Amino acid sequence: MLRVDDEPYDDSEPVIRPDIERRTITEADIDSEDFEAGAFVGVMSIEDFGSNVVYGARLAYHITEDFFTEAAVGHTKADKTSFENLSGGADILSDSQRELTYYNISLGYNILPGETFIGKGHAYNSALYVIAGVGNTDFADDNHFTVNVGAGYRFLLNDWIALRVDFRDHIFDSDLLGKDKTLHNLEATGGISFFF
Repeated sequence: MLRVDDEPYDDSEPVIRPDIERRTITEADIDSEDFEAGAFVGVMSIEDFGSNVVYGARLAYHITEDFFTEAAVGHTKADKTSFENLSGGADILSDSQRELTYYNISLGYNILPGETFIGKGHAYNSALYVIAGVGNTDFADDNHFTVNVGAGYRFLLNDWIALRVDFRDHIFDSDLLGKDKTLHNLEATGGISFFF
């Protein structure tokens, strides 16, 4: 190709030389291991028995980027019912019967995996997920088949530590107060977990 002045054109030389400042970005990825173990604490509202502190542990296995399974155990203690408080001493349950412990296994799905930006230049991996499963609840000297459903948010601080917020409903049938009733026991927890 010739220029207007008939001199040869060197096409290896760029016409525009942009002055771009390159920067290095380090993004916290989930560790190459698929197991996640953690602890949580929060509040659980036992239907008809008030709200108290709940604590427990979770162990998860990430099957794919979207799906994971999780086993969990949690413990709390029930308060007195309004009837017990108003009756002046007619207790329905003893202190040991007020202990509630649940065990469940669940399947979770990351519906919104992505990144969370904090300030300028800080991006962290995160995921909003839904979860559901089955298990057992030991309450009032009885074992109840329990279904749990909920949602949560996982925020990865680096490639092996995550912060989590979870909301669950533990649903089981009980006739403790004289008639068959489906109880909805709402739980809100926060916790920390570790990938290994």
